[in-house]
Amino acid sequence: MKPTLLLLAAGMGSRYGGLKQLDGLGPNGETIMDYSIYDAIKAGFGKIVFVIRKDFEQDFREKVLSKYEGHVPVKLCFQGLDALPEGFSCPEGRVKPWGTNHAVLMAKDVIKEPFCVINCDDFYNRDAFMVIGKFLADLPEGSKDAYAMVGFRVGNTLSENGTVARGICSTDEGGNLTTVVERTEIMRVGGPVCYKDEEGAWVPVDDNTPVSMNMWGFTPDYFEHSEAYFREFLSDPKNMANPKAEFFIPLMVNKLIGERTATVKVLDTTSKWFGVTYAADRQGVVDRIKDLVDEGVYPARLF
Repeated sequence: MKPTLLLLAAGMGSRYGGLKQLDGLGPNGETIMDYSIYDAIKAGFGKIVFVIRKDFEQDFREKVLSKYEGHVPVKLCFQGLDALPEGFSCPEGRVKPWGTNHAVLMAKDVIKEPFCVINCDDFYNRDAFMVIGKFLADLPEGSKDAYAMVGFRVGNTLSENGTVARGICSTDEGGNLTTVVERTEIMRVGGPVCYKDEEGAWVPVDDNTPVSMNMWGFTPDYFEHSEAYFREFLSDPKNMANPKAEFFIPLMVNKLIGERTATVKVLDTTSKWFGVTYAADRQGVVDRIKDLVDEGVYPARLF
């Protein structure tokens, strides 16, 4: 069975200042996710699922989905603040989405095969899709609790225009993930790459430290784990009282690893990430895509 690609596209891109998922950056108005989907199809993925917000469904269907007709099956799911398990309701005053793992949960009824989760605004490059696609396609039928993550080197994932958020990873001797800690402010500080810790101090890390770019490989049993843990998350009064509390993918993964419920293989890739975190990043991305088209890596028109 061919794996599915799940794209998380419900965010508005607050630091970028607009709906960057629909920003045309390629020579014919291609978006970053167009390149991800093109690479995924080349890597053997058989279906595309988007998680978006309901309020820009029409725009999304007209500007995005229409171009994939005849190329690959596509489905839509919707992330909303009130998409909660029975017995729970959204706290008054909350406007922030519930996080990346909540977004993943929105696809539980349409994905029944191994799948890869990615962000829509990150340019991962083809090798990353080949690596995760092969892992998922090679899983024995009925596999459970054997997951993967594509690990990028932190030094290759920075923006020149401000901090970035990354999951800092640790691995064991077998190349399995042992911990992933979401760090929301990472940048070079006087030379070395550093992240800001809970006390506000800058902590240096090696340039080759693997980080999560939210490129995960799961089997459908992951939805069951996520649904159960989301109930625990919502049952914690601290999370319900905090309007910024989020149910991140690394939160779920750390729990499964810590309980020895699942393993997560960290897959190496030759890909170098780039993306639009800030508006000032945009022109650099446009230039790099043009270079890849000029080199023949991508056609001038993808679909």
